[in-house]
Amino acid sequence: MVLLITGLASGNTIDSDWLVTQIKEPVRIEKKLADKEIVLGNTLISRTFRLLPNAATVAYDNLMTGQSIIRGIKPEAIVELDGHTYEVGGLQGQVEYGYLLASQVDSFTANADAFVFRRYETGGTKERFGWKRKRYSGRSIWPPPGKSLTLHFEPPAGRLNGLRLSIHYEMYQGIPLLAKWLKISNGTGKPVRLKTFTSEILAAVEYESLVGEPRRWEYPNIHVESDYAFHGDDSKNANKTAHWLADPQYGTQVNYRRQTPVMLEVRPPLGPDLAIEPGSKFESFRTYELIFDSTERERKGLSLRRMYRTIAPWSTENPIIMHVRQADPESVRLAIDQCAEVGFEMVIMTFGSGFNMENIKSDYVAQMKELVDYAHSKNIELGGYSLLASRRISDEHDVVNPQTDKPGGAIFGNSPCLGSQWGIDYFENITTFITRTGLDLLEHDGSYPGDVCASKSHPGHHGLGDSQWKQWKKISDFYKWCRGRGVYLNVPDWYFLSGSNKSGMGYREVNWSLPRERQIILGRQNIFDGTWKKTPSMGWMFVPLVQYHGGGAAATLEPLSEHLDAYGAHLAQNFGSGVQACYRGPRLYDTEQTKALVKKWVDFYKEYRDILDSDIIHVRRPDGRDIDCILHVNPQLKRKGLAMVCNPLDRRVKKQLKLPLYYTGLAQTARICEQHGPYKEYRLDREYNVEITIDIAANGVTWFVIE
Repeated sequence: MVLLITGLASGNTIDSDWLVTQIKEPVRIEKKLADKEIVLGNTLISRTFRLLPNAATVAYDNLMTGQSIIRGIKPEAIVELDGHTYEVGGLQGQVEYGYLLASQVDSFTANADAFVFRRYETGGTKERFGWKRKRYSGRSIWPPPGKSLTLHFEPPAGRLNGLRLSIHYEMYQGIPLLAKWLKISNGTGKPVRLKTFTSEILAAVEYESLVGEPRRWEYPNIHVESDYAFHGDDSKNANKTAHWLADPQYGTQVNYRRQTPVMLEVRPPLGPDLAIEPGSKFESFRTYELIFDSTERERKGLSLRRMYRTIAPWSTENPIIMHVRQADPESVRLAIDQCAEVGFEMVIMTFGSGFNMENIKSDYVAQMKELVDYAHSKNIELGGYSLLASRRISDEHDVVNPQTDKPGGAIFGNSPCLGSQWGIDYFENITTFITRTGLDLLEHDGSYPGDVCASKSHPGHHGLGDSQWKQWKKISDFYKWCRGRGVYLNVPDWYFLSGSNKSGMGYREVNWSLPRERQIILGRQNIFDGTWKKTPSMGWMFVPLVQYHGGGAAATLEPLSEHLDAYGAHLAQNFGSGVQACYRGPRLYDTEQTKALVKKWVDFYKEYRDILDSDIIHVRRPDGRDIDCILHVNPQLKRKGLAMVCNPLDRRVKKQLKLPLYYTGLAQTARICEQHGPYKEYRLDREYNVEITIDIAANGVTWFVIE
């Protein structure tokens, strides 16, 4: 088992593995070398700063593997202010960038043209924004416990007198994760233009060392993510700030053309190109650096999922949602009533329903408030759909293409500029609508995808240079406002770090127009593949109760009572994986038998909710050729595991199934029962596996509870 080899090699055991056993040691900030250095560490990683003659990172260590993360010194940041580029901190004099000798640091000097370190301060972590907990969620603490270190800098002598720049670091307890961002305070008495900035530069140790150049390089084994993210269903394709580049100072690298991507730069793709007014402040986006202790896929995925549970814990909210197809009061009341009967928790007036959150006329607002109040009387939350981007408003209000100086050519063809008067009015209207109606949820489709805008007449930005930054601020501030009010956010883009709760799990929409039997296996594949990096609660699936993208009667579940096998399969695999779906249609049930089926799986999910919302170990991917299996694990619960097993075959299957129990935290024995049957004790082998006997009916599903 790759995991155990890796764990033993780094000196870890199951009792000290941070992904299995909660680490209670706090983050520490300690001085070293007669106060010349300060260390921020948490037993998993540490970052060491030399403070004289200027502040610089002189060590960044992976304490889990005993390896150094960096091989050289770089500035702590770079800023372009009033047309001049300045390094922030850093030391000069390092010649060899293949490694950094601690004995040489004393001989390094400060750059006379750089911002110079003046003082530091320490403290605890602070919440980035408020999180109002209105519904069931995980047990994460907000803000996550840890420590902060702030380094304060002043400009070089004779430049920008009165301006101050601070670099902030946070490290969190029990996870190898560091956050970094910068702030600028303008005390110069006049506006100062910030053209752009680079908030992190790391001379990282290379992952691979090649003489030639491959088609695709492997980057250093670090996950870097910022909250300046958009237009992506995954952190990888939503990344707009982390860039792995060749290091021009690394002259002794093996690559012949010296193009190994080993230098990390974190910066916005454009701008922000802002005037910082006298007495005002600027704050950058935040960057998170997750240090891996393994290259094994499951372990890296578990690390990433732990990161989201730590810094975006609202993503663990996982309400059971129906998407009602029509927004007239009669249809919405029927949906509310049926949800209350079977245990669903939320109703969305879905896309195409006629719901219009931009309409703030008093009679419409009153009608919707009455529906919200009715839903609340039944302990149901009510929300609705709104489309932001991927639509045309007008030449006046759409983003302007900088290449043509006309609308068109945006990411979705045409899209409104959030800094136009329409954009300003849009956000004012929907915040007013939410406030007046008490709406509990917003499904925000076509969220801001990162479009730039060359307009010079839009009131919300000055021109091209600040257009992306201002639009990102508009959307992210709105999402943070929603999070503080407890408004649930379904957003099909990667806005988790700005407050959104859920995105798509990852599926092709037109697949829901395929015949029902094909949807089932494809759906399980989507869940299996989507939960390598997402927790179950972070992604939604889809169930076409009525026709969606075509397909006719062969693709839809209505009449529901005539397709109980397919409906039951959808319910079982969604609830069994802890993944909520868009059940889109006019009703959840049409007969008492259908109602009983829906309630059976809702009750199942609520009985095992803690463990079903926990992380997934990927045992066997669905392929239609044999049984498939996922294993939920959580060593902090009484039920430490739940294995969900599906049989796609048209015959009964009886066989042995190996379950990897390492991440349950069990080391010697496990008690396992099938469904609500009797428990049987199993002894774990040396690789923390057990073998169980499964006997599962044709096209059947079963589960095993592990304590």
